[in-house]
Amino acid sequence: MPSLFGAYPHARPRRNRLDANTRRLVAENSLAVSDLIWPIFIMDGENATSEVAAMPGQIRVTIDRVVDHVAPAVALGIPAIALFPVTPPAKKDAEGSEALNPENLINRAARALKAAFPDVLLVGDVALDPYTDHGQDGVLRPGPGGHYVDNDASLKQLVAQAVVQAEAGIDIIAPSDMMDGRVAAIRAGLDAKGLIHTRIMSYAAKYASAFYGPFRDALGSAGALKGDKKTYQMDPSNSDEALREVAMDLAEGADMVMVKPGMPYLDIIRRVKDEFCVPTFAYQVSGEYAMIMAAVQNGWLDHDKAMMESLMAFKRAGCNGVLTYFAPAAAKLLKVS
Repeated sequence: MPSLFGAYPHARPRRNRLDANTRRLVAENSLAVSDLIWPIFIMDGENATSEVAAMPGQIRVTIDRVVDHVAPAVALGIPAIALFPVTPPAKKDAEGSEALNPENLINRAARALKAAFPDVLLVGDVALDPYTDHGQDGVLRPGPGGHYVDNDASLKQLVAQAVVQAEAGIDIIAPSDMMDGRVAAIRAGLDAKGLIHTRIMSYAAKYASAFYGPFRDALGSAGALKGDKKTYQMDPSNSDEALREVAMDLAEGADMVMVKPGMPYLDIIRRVKDEFCVPTFAYQVSGEYAMIMAAVQNGWLDHDKAMMESLMAFKRAGCNGVLTYFAPAAAKLLKVS
C-alpha cells in the first residue's frame, strides 16, 4: 500500500465517512438477508415448545409447530433453514441407528417444511452425535486404551443418513462429523440413488472448540458425551491443516465448504476464500451467540449493533453466508435499513 505521505500526500479518509449515504457508497462489504441461514431445533412431542436455557431467545419446537415457527423467517426472505434434532434418549444407541430412520425428527420436519415452503432451502446436519448414547459423531469400537471412533464404520452410517435426508427433501447435506473420506462416500451414495442435485456443504474445517457447549445443551447431548472429540475435530492451533482439509473435501465433491466456529476463526475463513475461491460459509456457533446475548442481558452490549457487527465480520473475512441464530433478528433490521 502506498505511503500516506508518498502517493497520497493530501489524503483525508474521513471525508468518505462524513455521512451515512457516503459510507454506504464506499462500503467494501455488505450484508443482506440472502446471506443468512437459520439453525433451528426440532424436538419430539406435540404442540409444544421449549426454551434453550443456554441460548436466550432460542427454542425447540415440535414438528406440528415447525411450519409456524419458520413462517416469519420465510416472510423476511431468509433463504435457508438448517435442521437439528433433539433425539429422545430412548431412541439413542451406540450405532446412532435413529439417524437412518426415514421417520426420524429431521426427515419428518423436512417433509413438513417442503410441503409448506417448497422454495426454501433445507440444510441437513449429517453426523451421528445427536443419535448416539455416547455423544460421539461416529461409531465407537474397542481399541488400545479404550474405545475410539471407527472412521470407516462411521462412513457407512453417514452415507445412509445422508440418503434418507435427501429423500425426505433436504436440499443441502451438511456433514459435520469430520470423518476422513466422508464427502466422497456421501457423494457416491447420493448419486447411486439418483439424488444428483443434492448439494454438499462440508464442515471442512471444524475445530475441537470450547464454543459448542450451549448447542449440546440444546440437543440434550452434553451429559451423554463421553470423552472429547479431539481425535477427529481439528486442533485450534492449526491453520495450514485447514487448507488441506478443505482441499480434500473439494476434491471429493463438496459444493460448498464451512468453517466452524466462526469469529475465533476469521483468519481461517480468509485463508480458505483466498486459496480456493469457492462458496465459503461460517457457523456462528452457540457459544458465540450465547456470549453476545449474555452481555446484552447484562447491559454491556447493544444487541442490534453487536449482532450486525459480528455478522459483517464474516462477510469481511470472505463468507458467502453465515449460519447464525441471529438470522431472524438480523433479517428484520436489514429489511428496514
